[in-house]
Amino acid sequence: MTPIPPPAARKAALAFIFVTVLIDVLAFGVIIPVLPHLVQQMVGGELSTAAYWTGVFAFAFSLVQFFSAPVQGALSDRFGRRPVILLSCLGLGADFVFMALAPSLGWLFAGRLISAITSASFTTANAYIADVLPPERRAKGFGMIGAAFGLGFIVGPLLGGVLGGIDHRLPFWCAAGLALLNFLYGLFVLPESLPRERRSPRFDWRHARPLGGVQMLREHRAIWGLVAVVFIANFAHYVYPSTFVLFADAAFGWKERQAGYVLAAVGVLSVIVNVAVVGRLVKALGERRALLLGLSCGTLGFLLYGLAGQGWLFLLGLPISALWAVAGPATMALITRQVPANEQGRIQGSLSSLVSLAGIVAPATFAGAFGFFISPQAPLRLPGVAFLLAAGLLALAALVARRYAPDPAAQAPLPAPADALE
Repeated sequence: MTPIPPPAARKAALAFIFVTVLIDVLAFGVIIPVLPHLVQQMVGGELSTAAYWTGVFAFAFSLVQFFSAPVQGALSDRFGRRPVILLSCLGLGADFVFMALAPSLGWLFAGRLISAITSASFTTANAYIADVLPPERRAKGFGMIGAAFGLGFIVGPLLGGVLGGIDHRLPFWCAAGLALLNFLYGLFVLPESLPRERRSPRFDWRHARPLGGVQMLREHRAIWGLVAVVFIANFAHYVYPSTFVLFADAAFGWKERQAGYVLAAVGVLSVIVNVAVVGRLVKALGERRALLLGLSCGTLGFLLYGLAGQGWLFLLGLPISALWAVAGPATMALITRQVPANEQGRIQGSLSSLVSLAGIVAPATFAGAFGFFISPQAPLRLPGVAFLLAAGLLALAALVARRYAPDPAAQAPLPAPADALE
């Protein structure tokens, strides 16, 4: 394949990447409201047992992705982005068919592991953006990827809730159709972004080590406190996929349709905050105070979730917890101020590896706590315990940020590297 010529083919390629990420997020999103209930059906209807198995599914998915994502990145460096993205779409489509037909919990579990292996399009899409856009336009390109994520997580759970109310298997067939349609679209439309002369001459296992990026963070002691905030906050965020659907059923009697509506509302509020609030708030308050405000709102919102005895009280917490979205960009802005310009990319990759580690441990933690506190052995029935744990984690993150987040106004900016001035 030849490099993408500017500008028409480049625009077409970016449009495909947007559609690829959107359809893949839709495919994952439509099964969110139904997968826990399908697991519950397969374990005999016991809610606490289903919670434990949902945690096991999430743990295994994150663990496999932690090891497979760097391998997929190295493969795309060696053979190009296009084949990796297309194989990912094809593999996901086939796997969703596999899960739609799964006759038992073991087969469904195997399907989730295959999904983790084949879901390469997200990370490879980021590499594709870096290939086809100059550095000064990449932030806008990554913003496009974020918009696709937000839109997909609005429509996906909503569609999954409606389809799941008809049949628990129907969202899996829908996800399979979306992924396979995306494969066919890419097969005829998507050009290669990485020309042969820029590819790695061989597959290098050193570039596929999952802990290689995390080790780099040890060289930047000044950002350790902020890195801890990133890890703790992402750990807390896993409470949503780990427990929300079963929590909503146990606490309020919400089934697939209602859970899908609420998750769509969470996505809408997140998009609103990211598009219309973050920039203005950070400009008005500064990064440090915006970070503390975001973490405080997340803590308060999760407390309301965990203590809500009725559904309307839970809904009151949605706009409050949505302001938590301010904390992420503020944290990233503070970290980039502490790192030289010629190391920004590697630091972002290191943070991604760290977030993957959170995804390995957090689902089992939240699902295990939820499962225990709705079981007969629990000293009291507390369906919202996972959200209370998440609130405690965000409060801890706020304390760490208060102690270690620097005040940019009191610091001189880091000098640009010599080669950047030439």
